[in-house]
Amino acid sequence: MAGSGLPLWSKRHQLGVQEQSIRDDTRVIRGSSSAASGRTCPGRRQSRFECPWHRSLLFRILRTRNGNGGVNGAAAAASWRGGPDRDEEPTLALDLSSLPAARDGPVNIAWHLHAMAARQPHTLAVVVPEGRNRAGRVRYSHLTYRQLDQDSDWIAAGLVAAGAGPETRAAVMVKPGLDFFALVFALFKAGVAPVLIDPGMGLSSVGGCLRQAATELFFGIPRALLARRVLNWGRSSVRRVIAVTPGRRWPGFETLDDLRRAGQRALEEGVVTAPVFRPIAPDQTAAILFTSGSTGPPKGAVYTHAIFQAQVERFRSLYAIEPGEIDLCTFPLFALFAPALGMTSIVPDMDPTRPARVNPDKLFQAIEDFGPTNLFGSPALLRRVGPAGAARGLKIPTLRRVVTAGAPASARVLGEFARLLEPPAEIFTPYGATEALPIASIGSTEILEETRFQTDRGAGVCVGRPVEGIEVRIIGINDQPIPSWSDDFEVSDGTIGEIIVAGPVVTREYFQRPEATALAKIPDPARGTFFHRMGDLGYRDDRGRVWFCGRKSHRVILHDTTLSTICCEGVFNAHPDVARSALVGVQGKEAMIPVLCVEPLRSLNRRDRDRIRGELLDRGAGFSHTRRISTILFHPSFPVDIRHNSKIFREKLAVWAARKLQ
Repeated sequence: MAGSGLPLWSKRHQLGVQEQSIRDDTRVIRGSSSAASGRTCPGRRQSRFECPWHRSLLFRILRTRNGNGGVNGAAAAASWRGGPDRDEEPTLALDLSSLPAARDGPVNIAWHLHAMAARQPHTLAVVVPEGRNRAGRVRYSHLTYRQLDQDSDWIAAGLVAAGAGPETRAAVMVKPGLDFFALVFALFKAGVAPVLIDPGMGLSSVGGCLRQAATELFFGIPRALLARRVLNWGRSSVRRVIAVTPGRRWPGFETLDDLRRAGQRALEEGVVTAPVFRPIAPDQTAAILFTSGSTGPPKGAVYTHAIFQAQVERFRSLYAIEPGEIDLCTFPLFALFAPALGMTSIVPDMDPTRPARVNPDKLFQAIEDFGPTNLFGSPALLRRVGPAGAARGLKIPTLRRVVTAGAPASARVLGEFARLLEPPAEIFTPYGATEALPIASIGSTEILEETRFQTDRGAGVCVGRPVEGIEVRIIGINDQPIPSWSDDFEVSDGTIGEIIVAGPVVTREYFQRPEATALAKIPDPARGTFFHRMGDLGYRDDRGRVWFCGRKSHRVILHDTTLSTICCEGVFNAHPDVARSALVGVQGKEAMIPVLCVEPLRSLNRRDRDRIRGELLDRGAGFSHTRRISTILFHPSFPVDIRHNSKIFREKLAVWAARKLQ
């Protein structure tokens, strides 16, 4: 981009290239005519199905008004399941059923897509890269809002006609692309609950999640289908397997294109009416989103349509997002926000399960081609892209905001990326979790001008003020279930405790995990609500801001005090040679030993390690909560979560540290 002579915003108007219609005129390839003949993985000389398949999430949207896309529900559902109803275990060890749902009346989050299709039918809804043409230019495939709405109607009609509905759960193991967006919105329209799982969590964990979710449908790319067959994923529950192989047949399997054609026939024959919307009760399951498993076994958070709707409303108002914007999203969960908010979603040429390894040049190319106004990226991605852009002297004037989440982003990372932006654009760091998002938010301006200095002194990381309509409380640290709420649990401002939250974006339960639900939820019948325990430690300051101090399960308990990881690490992360640090506890012969693991910015020789260790010990001695840390180990590269490549696996580091100290 440097030296091109054109600002980034103007480049997206230079894409004028031949358009070729494929797949029943619902998708358009931009580029040479060879685009329709083979779908290759962007930037690789291999089939797109040989790439690492990946988990994704769905998102969220509004209420339906009068959709009646359904046929003979009971008979069709019995036919779909192919057998008698199964007895199921109760899913909750505590009763939250008497508490009100977030919304009253039927809803369907896919209504937003239909509304946007009526408002801006020819606006691009989704754009995905499809390799390069002979001239070396990136080819793009796209769906307009009208095309995405129509395509998802066809798939939804095929599902409804076959008897799938609100009691059906579908595993979705499909890479981000046009089919992924159409499929997820189709499932929402049909009232089917998608189940999203990180494949990177490990094959055994994926199998466990599928057994737990008991999905009846399985949508997958060929690699996922092979894994399912070899590892018997969902063997006891899956009734129908559908291969997602765009434009191709797959021997022995029904394909998504087959389902799409069946839906077209159902609509033409009047078996299903258009638009295809099943009104769903606000407290009925809309989706099951599994946690990453970074601090324990993965759990399926149960999302309702009302929760999705509340999330969309809050993200829109929190960040002033408007229809017509362009979103470059490196994480599929947030990519699905875009159609709901009226944004064009640009899927970048990258492996979303490896954001720390993204090729900055490919992101810069997408930015130059489309001039996005919104960007979501994990801290690991920002840490890689920010310095690369600064080294090229780049500016991204089209961006109005950057959103980063998944783990705390250091001030150093925020500052490097912020140099690419033009004021008043800034980087926002929403606080939340799979079970509840967004809870609080803060911008990079406040962090870089104020709170970073407190973080460097061990105050923790400021995550901002609670989002409108979200209640945040701080209670005494407790590792046991809390059967009922009491105001006596709260601690005073400035005291570190456990963060709990309540509000319309908070999930009510984990699917088929009653013990986990009982441990994570606190019913408050007197007020008709409940709290979710975030599993985080933190406090509220005198200005109403929430400060994050680390995971509750990661705290290091000594005989006379308790050390919070983020508060301690902030002191050492301020050292110019430290990329990041992690505090772990190692059980010694007589007592717990606090050990600081350090990932340096560069490779160190022994002399450098000795020097930096001494400087870190001197720095730690200057603060009451870090002077107890006297053991420092250097690690070349921390193990991190698969979802964002940012959350540190401290449990693995603790095992490593224990071996080093033997």
